[in-house]
Amino acid sequence: MPRLFTGLELPTDLAAALTGARGGLHGARWIDPENYHITLRFIGDVDHGLARDVYGLLAEIHRDPLEVTIEGLDAFGGKRPRAIVARVVPDRALLELQAAHERQIRKAGAAPEGRKFSPHITLARLRDASPLDVADYLAVRGAFPRFTFTARRFVLYSSRDSVGGGPYVVEAAYPLG
Repeated sequence: MPRLFTGLELPTDLAAALTGARGGLHGARWIDPENYHITLRFIGDVDHGLARDVYGLLAEIHRDPLEVTIEGLDAFGGKRPRAIVARVVPDRALLELQAAHERQIRKAGAAPEGRKFSPHITLARLRDASPLDVADYLAVRGAFPRFTFTARRFVLYSSRDSVGGGPYVVEAAYPLG
């Protein structure tokens, strides 16, 4: 059964810039830069029939290319931080694209996404990182410079069953515009 999700790829210059945030945090498992992406919809482990339906229904999404802006680093997890992320501005075009993914994937028969969409790029997964260490890390590196790029396609990714972090494979690409 494939594990699928949809997302936006990052330009290589942004991925290279984000690698400068790596290191200096005990308990962090850093994601390889070639696996950086913005998840639009996690689908999960699905049978091949649902995967085929998702593949076809995503082709019905027609949107213009969109500007995507990264605005700094943050942590997810509150008092028990579980990830270091780059924040993505949740502008209207991005939210509409994500909502279109949700509709099409549900139309294919997948269960609704239970989590609120919070666009981000995962840089590291944290295990036993102290909140104080995470706060110190963000105080030093959290002011990542604002970066904007144009997304001209979205992709359907597959991944191996694991705790996350790749490797991710582009199964299909869908142009925007």
